[in-house]
Amino acid sequence: MSLTAAQTPAGQPEYGDAQYPFHITKEEERQLRLRGAEAAPSLVIGQATSFDEYARQLMIPPAVMDLARKAEDLRLSAWEIEAMRKHLAPATAPGEKVGLLRQILVEKYNHDKTHPPYIRVACTGRGDYDHLAAEHGHLHPHDHPKGDIGSPVVLEIWPAQHYSPIHSHGHTTGIVFCLAGQLDVMVYEHLDWDARKLGLLTLTPGQCAWLSRDNYAVHRVYCPMDGGGGTTGPGYMNASADFGASFHVYLNPEQTGVEDEDGDSYSRDSFNYIDEESKEQRPFATESDLSWSILRRVLANTPLT
Repeated sequence: MSLTAAQTPAGQPEYGDAQYPFHITKEEERQLRLRGAEAAPSLVIGQATSFDEYARQLMIPPAVMDLARKAEDLRLSAWEIEAMRKHLAPATAPGEKVGLLRQILVEKYNHDKTHPPYIRVACTGRGDYDHLAAEHGHLHPHDHPKGDIGSPVVLEIWPAQHYSPIHSHGHTTGIVFCLAGQLDVMVYEHLDWDARKLGLLTLTPGQCAWLSRDNYAVHRVYCPMDGGGGTTGPGYMNASADFGASFHVYLNPEQTGVEDEDGDSYSRDSFNYIDEESKEQRPFATESDLSWSILRRVLANTPLT
């Protein structure tokens, strides 16, 4: 597969000085970061450095803290990160072959240009684009069942300047643990295009955000690293190999001992999001793009020199 290095600008930002993906001004960003730093319960799980920070983390549900403790030593190795960069890199000339991750990005971009694509890797089961690894000799062309639905544990790869729509997580309890790069997370009061923004935080490797049915269940994730030019927004595809990576865990209510039927989605099989163009709420099945077993085999066989 060959692709050019060109990437598509997103056009003019909305709302005067406010820009994608959060549609806020620099002053609003400053205020939202201050609000996020003072939120109770704390938006971020980490080593407390003050009494009030300790108290705000003490308010985080025990089920969430248990997930965070189990994830705190997770890391991507240096060679895994470098191999991912190689597979995310765009072509530098017409006809040049690109890596598996860039191929998946292009497939997703061609399917949906309402927001820049990111990659969801199931740590169990299969992914919708596992078949693209067949050309690398890691998967038989006919061995391609449907992508894993509702995987409880996923790795998400965020190319620089790409972002998610505003989305909810039903009644699940979970964590977003940063493994590589840098990620900005905006938390919203509820699932609506004009919902009140509760706070903005930045995650670096080893830091953890979280969510539950009652707290911080709606957010948008964005990788603010260098995308190689252009303005992020709908129709954007970056032109760099920079990326952020995060480890996500989603537990259904019966796995945390908290159940309350109210007709809302409370399974990780399906979440809801706000469409970037219509500004309306839509459901999406939480299928994965790739399986970790396939990705790691591809990374292990990627020349780094």
